[in-house]
Amino acid sequence: MTTTEPDVILRLSNVVKDFPGVRALDGVELEVRAGEVHCLLGQNGAGKSTLIKVLAGVHKADAGTVEWLGEPVSFANPQAAMKAGIATIYQELDLVDDMSVAENVFLGHEPRKFGFVLPGQAARNTTTILRRLGHAEVPPRRLVRALPNAGKQLVSMARALSHEAKLIIMDEPSAVLAHDEVANLFRIIRDLTAQGIAVVYISHRLEEIREIGDRVTVLRDGQTSAVNLPARTTPTRDLVSRMTGRNIEYVFPPRPETERGELLLEVENLSRDNEFHDVSLKVHGGEIVGIAGLVGSGRSELLETIFGARRADSGSITMSGKPLRGSVATAVRAGLGMAPEERKSQALLLGEPVYRNMTLTTFSRIARFGFTDADREQRESMAVADQLELRPRDVRRSVSTLSGGNQQKVVVGRWLLGGTKLLILDEPTRGVDIGARAELYQVIRQLTAQGVGVLLVSSEVPEVLGLADRVLVMREGRVVRQADAGQLTEDDVLDLVMAGSLDTSGEEAA
Repeated sequence: MTTTEPDVILRLSNVVKDFPGVRALDGVELEVRAGEVHCLLGQNGAGKSTLIKVLAGVHKADAGTVEWLGEPVSFANPQAAMKAGIATIYQELDLVDDMSVAENVFLGHEPRKFGFVLPGQAARNTTTILRRLGHAEVPPRRLVRALPNAGKQLVSMARALSHEAKLIIMDEPSAVLAHDEVANLFRIIRDLTAQGIAVVYISHRLEEIREIGDRVTVLRDGQTSAVNLPARTTPTRDLVSRMTGRNIEYVFPPRPETERGELLLEVENLSRDNEFHDVSLKVHGGEIVGIAGLVGSGRSELLETIFGARRADSGSITMSGKPLRGSVATAVRAGLGMAPEERKSQALLLGEPVYRNMTLTTFSRIARFGFTDADREQRESMAVADQLELRPRDVRRSVSTLSGGNQQKVVVGRWLLGGTKLLILDEPTRGVDIGARAELYQVIRQLTAQGVGVLLVSSEVPEVLGLADRVLVMREGRVVRQADAGQLTEDDVLDLVMAGSLDTSGEEAA
């Protein structure tokens, strides 16, 4: 007895997309079957975003064919793609916060009678769709603003189903979700595929690909380097090699056998009401101190307070022995720099070129008689771009056109130009693929080799343990353990962040 393969609902053949001076897609192939989870892998800048925008009707392919349900198509706009049954859920959700769940779900195609919108019908239809997703408890009239990230993502999926989508494209859907929320997302995806709906799943987390994926297509430099690989059985080394064009044997650079330098940052009994309590830590030159903890543990708020973006209620912060008085300007003058979690909204001027983003904190030094000196800006930025192996090297290029990993390098480069002594990194590799991660890790190690101290937060425990020299574990606003990274295992840290118990060993946090 033979089994019949599910129908191919989407097929891309030799798809090309050009932008001025750049070929973003160069002969891309893709095949998606009904009811499967097809994973799309590739480094940042490989062409994934451009590809899904072609499918979503944002861009039009310059060559090649896109076949949808057996027919060649070219969607004029996202509404046309949605009407045809292709829905896209971007990493940065396009919801209207001040509208209700039901209003977002049926935005643009509201139930009407005699030309009048029927809010009650929209609410009832939304509840039906949410029940289909296993979440009938979500009130359809609640404002989207009041929902957590997982709830907002659910609304985006409900919107897709309201258009009777046959294919849902999910771009890094787990990036802002906690572990239990990811498990719920996977349950919903399995329910959707059981109903014959196909999912194109984009993620840089290989463990997720293994768990939820059926087949994998890999992009590299705008081209298809592999198609239809089995998600669960293809060796990680093969996937990484196809993504990067090289084998990455060791993700984390080795820890250098060097003594740490002078004490740079000292935090004593720092507290901020309802966020974190009695936190003490030290960072020396040439060392990396990592903070592990769940979202909501107070870790990001702690970093922002150290950097002066928030005001502490009690405790003290000193930099090179001098007290910091709670402002960003004071922190920067003292030698602190920060790369925040939300680099696009908090750290970058997306409409400006790379060199202008790099020189933001050194502009007064570079300017001549109050006027910009673009040539000097570009020369100094280019030197840093070479040091960080920025790709592409053109510092006149708009920073918005760079991949996530290279945008992060621009933020780090800004502080290198400013002579920063201590760099604060909040989720430095969020949304960054495995190849670019390895490069960022190398950059961070190079900084410490130059005597720079690093304080970093990451949601990924292996990253904290693999990169940091010393680790603090936070839970519910308190440090529950401090230890050398080599003294902790991933299981140790996970146990602490989930259950937590205050460290009573009396270990010195020097």
